Amino acid sequence: MDFKLSKLVQQQLLIFFLSSTIAESQLINGSRESPVSAIFAFGDSTVDTGNNNYIATPVKSNFPPYGRDFFTHIPTGRFTNGKLITDFVASYLGIKEELPPYLDWSLGVDELMTGVSFGSAGSGLDLITAKISAVIPVLDQLDYFRNYMDRLDQMIGMNKREDLIKRAVFVLSAGTNDFISYSTVPLTREVFSVEGYQGFLLDKVKEFIQVLYNLGANRIVVSGLPPMGCLPIVITLKSRDGIHDRGCISSFNSIALDYNLKLQAILQEYSSSTELQIFYVDSYKPLIDIITSPASYGFMISSEGCCGTGLVEAAVLCNLKSLVCLDASKYIFWDSIHPTEKAYFIIFNSFKPVIEHVLQSY
Repeated sequence: MDFKLSKLVQQQLLIFFLSSTIAESQLINGSRESPVSAIFAFGDSTVDTGNNNYIATPVKSNFPPYGRDFFTHIPTGRFTNGKLITDFVASYLGIKEELPPYLDWSLGVDELMTGVSFGSAGSGLDLITAKISAVIPVLDQLDYFRNYMDRLDQMIGMNKREDLIKRAVFVLSAGTNDFISYSTVPLTREVFSVEGYQGFLLDKVKEFIQVLYNLGANRIVVSGLPPMGCLPIVITLKSRDGIHDRGCISSFNSIALDYNLKLQAILQEYSSSTELQIFYVDSYKPLIDIITSPASYGFMISSEGCCGTGLVEAAVLCNLKSLVCLDASKYIFWDSIHPTEKAYFIIFNSFKPVIEHVLQSY
């Protein structure tokens, strides 16, 4: 009797040990049992995981030194040295380790069913922004999503596809390129004041959300603008002495803050008038915190990119002939526009409360 009881206890302890080990492993790796069926990303280079590789545009990053610190050490078309925030989110939810680009036609049904990115680097909510860079406008990315749904209908059937879309999370990250374009295109400034252009873009956000809602989306995460005036390229081009004076351009940051407040108000209004659940993520505060206190996060360089001089290099200007810093983890920015993987990871960590809020909505 005692022997049998001892064996039972041993078995229970073994089960407990194995369960604890598995749970600990899942916690470390960020995986979990997730109610989220898939993640779909729309927008600009902050979510483009390689779609621009497949279109005729000079705005590409599928060559070294991009991707230097990606786990494969192979350039993917991501505008950074490693992963993007959407990759970290997918991994955190236990869905997949990275979010692939939709235009990669080698993707199988399993990859398609768990989510893809429709983002296009250089794009914006304004059609003119996308035309300047010959990339896919944000609203046109919805056409690719419709095509995605048609493909999935053929693969798994309409009913399963509708359920997948219902349980998916949609992410929109766009607007920075629009305001940079606005500052450089005289015709746009003749048509719109800054406030007028903000309203124009916000109308595009509402249009985007309405289309997704009509297509069956239940949960949409919308990112606010980052501190645009702190991007190395903006500092270089917009300060009186872009080489020696490397302080953030306050006027650009003010535009971003004002836009973000208006965006939140619109999202709140839209969410309260529909059954759609909309979540806002603040991209401004975590990045400005890093930039103003870099040493607190282990960074040494905050106003220059790791690639080349760090002042203007991005896309084709950041290439094999460029001098590249030895340790990107000391830099907030990888090139003159885009954060490093480490900076993206810190920003992702600041998003976790919102991610948990999304999970609680199921």
